[in-house]
Amino acid sequence: MPKLIFDLLYDIINEFHNDRKTLLSCLLVNKFWCEITIPILWRNPWNNLTVSNEKFLLNLLIKHLSVESRNNLKNQGIRFSLNSYKKPLFNYISFCKHLDLCRIHGLVIRSEMFIIYDEILRLFINENNKFTHLYIPLDFNCPIHLFPGFKCCLSDIEFLSCSTSLDKSILSGLIGMCKYIRKLELRISKKDNNHRFIRLIELNRPFNVSLSTSYKSGMHDEEFNEALELSLIKYARRIQSFSLTKSPNTADFLSHLFNLTSLRLNGDYGEEWNCLKHLSLPFLQTLKIGGFIQAKFLANIITSTKGYLNKINIDIDHHSDINNQRIIQAIYRNCPNLKRLKLEIKNNNISELEPLLRSCKYLNKLHILKRNNAITNWNNYFKVLSKSSPTNLSKFKFDCRDIDEFQLDSLELFFDNWKVRQPMILQFNSYINLNIQYKDFMHLIDKYKKKGNIKYFVIKSAI
Repeated sequence: MPKLIFDLLYDIINEFHNDRKTLLSCLLVNKFWCEITIPILWRNPWNNLTVSNEKFLLNLLIKHLSVESRNNLKNQGIRFSLNSYKKPLFNYISFCKHLDLCRIHGLVIRSEMFIIYDEILRLFINENNKFTHLYIPLDFNCPIHLFPGFKCCLSDIEFLSCSTSLDKSILSGLIGMCKYIRKLELRISKKDNNHRFIRLIELNRPFNVSLSTSYKSGMHDEEFNEALELSLIKYARRIQSFSLTKSPNTADFLSHLFNLTSLRLNGDYGEEWNCLKHLSLPFLQTLKIGGFIQAKFLANIITSTKGYLNKINIDIDHHSDINNQRIIQAIYRNCPNLKRLKLEIKNNNISELEPLLRSCKYLNKLHILKRNNAITNWNNYFKVLSKSSPTNLSKFKFDCRDIDEFQLDSLELFFDNWKVRQPMILQFNSYINLNIQYKDFMHLIDKYKKKGNIKYFVIKSAI
């Protein structure tokens, strides 16, 4: 019976694994709850790590060091506080499933105690730990493949994020043992790319692939890119999620990925994406677009889907009115099952908002980009929104340059018309000026929170 209670409570608490606030509350219930919650919180301790709590985390890691290690470091000039010698209540590191060498490196560098770097790494890389996610920083050259327990703790990783210029010895060590990588994130280097990544792909055949570059087009290693793309084409049927930040070298590369359910593209200014011209992705469910991708290609992708698209995120604000209209029309003509949408709606395209809201009857979250004075007729905009929004739509997010751009009487009309619907969850991303307009704005929000029209509100600075 105790085991059954433990399993049931674990399953319940685990549902909040992304809700740090709730998990922290669970810690305080009693010892039993605490013992269940700690492993969930420490599964990925890097997830919500901020500069303000880095020092606390480092001190906690130091407490895990053996007395011998601390004495050796002390002999090298490192001084620890008396508190650092108190044994932790739990072996927190044993619960960790994400080994983020990028965050550990930054943690040690900012503490100005680089001499302890090797000792901290050995706390994680040993035969007592088992990781599912591995993140390796650029120019990483620490010989972790020689650490005792390297194979034991990393042989079952399912996720790998690293640079394609990764040290040959480390990559060889990973190739020799990794057979279960399902998600692969590669930061492609301008030079010194390791062609043995082709072998890593052949052995693991990942379902989820992300290729990113940090250099301008025309400066890349074409031979490596083509070899990488050809290796992915061999297993294209298996790939369900794909992300790309540069137009591929192989013209028909994306066409081979016809089983994709998720696609993310982020293009550089001036780069042509002709490979999207006749792209057909009938099973696509999630589309995320950023940077500079031509509107005609986006409309073509959306049109090619077979009604499965349920999430569209177009983080672009440079399209003309005509192109913006073209994208909106493609959405409401081809995406009846859409649930989440992020895009810009220009002033001259407000008339297209009504058919979009009526056609996408399952829409529950709408994120509007409002930049470069795209919308000025707020009365008309909010009128359409309150009149035609589907029943499920209650989550709104607005991006704008300044809160002063919003007309308070338009907002008030919007909130009044929403009283017969489920309370909205509202977020504004804006530059915040503590002026009279801002104070009146917050007074209006508080008024409708009390009335129950607004369930939750947050304003975040765009700075």
